[in-house]
Amino acid sequence: MQGVFRMALGIGMLTALAGCGRDTAQCEQNPEVARVAAPVHMESLIQPFFQIKNPADAQQFLNAHPRFADQFLQRRQFPSDNLLDQRLTQLATNAGLQKLARETEAAFKDTAALRQQLHQAFQHVRYEFPDFRVPPVNLFVSGLSQDVFVNDSLLVLGLDFFVGPKASYRPNVPEYILRRYTPAHVLPTVMQAVSTKYNQRLAGSPTMLSEMVQFGKALYFTEKMLPCTSDSLLIGYTSRELEGLQYNEAKVWGHFIEKNLLYSTTPFVIQKYVGERPNTPEIDRTAPGRVGAWLGWQIVRKYMAEHPNVSLKQLMAEKDAQRILTQSKYRPKKR
Repeated sequence: MQGVFRMALGIGMLTALAGCGRDTAQCEQNPEVARVAAPVHMESLIQPFFQIKNPADAQQFLNAHPRFADQFLQRRQFPSDNLLDQRLTQLATNAGLQKLARETEAAFKDTAALRQQLHQAFQHVRYEFPDFRVPPVNLFVSGLSQDVFVNDSLLVLGLDFFVGPKASYRPNVPEYILRRYTPAHVLPTVMQAVSTKYNQRLAGSPTMLSEMVQFGKALYFTEKMLPCTSDSLLIGYTSRELEGLQYNEAKVWGHFIEKNLLYSTTPFVIQKYVGERPNTPEIDRTAPGRVGAWLGWQIVRKYMAEHPNVSLKQLMAEKDAQRILTQSKYRPKKR
């Protein structure tokens, strides 16, 4: 397979589905989804936070935003509010963080557009899962400590993570992860986080296959919530990387079969194929990391194509990865 993978990347300009995998050019919202109520109550805490000048101001901030203080700042884990007040004051008066906050507000100047994007995504969630309640949304500059926090009662977006390459300070992660921290990646990151609420799995030691399908279900959930978003944005690959995988899909799958990887329970082996890495040299030095997650996505897509009557809710509740693989009849064709 060495060399063949690289040649496929070289003909990327001939690939009709470059950077995508789905036709998003004519994307229109389903009228039934558009009628779903999903109000988004969004509040930016960036300016209120940076108005803190002393511990007394910090205490007022905490009291004004108790849910944020309790859940995101983990207020109750501090021995006293005095310690948290001092810590917040240090952060809010830090010149570097203040600069990053200004850059964050400039990058996300149009908060109405962000609210609308969240609204449309949550309409899709509530269409598929009517019991889902849209949590209130807080925008924040976390000091690059947390990108997204979500539970049933609160969603916090650490927008300083997503300012992009022009930011004065960026997350301390490798470049192949860093490129997923841009404004365009906010919604995919949020929806993958939301997917964990519904993504069921079998208890016990995971196998390579179960991890692949678990990631595949999360990505499939995200694409259904964001039908106008390209595959490259959803998974965080470059268009070139995605083209190479699409062209070599059968060869990548063949590697998993030939090496008897699907039922491996060795954590180190599993992580080599589904964990964060710049590439997957076991397949080819140009193959991106997280190849197993991408393959799991293709398996789930094939399963849903073979079973059009299966709802997204039923898919996410399915714990048996082997059943999904078997019933998907997944067998990519060689090129």
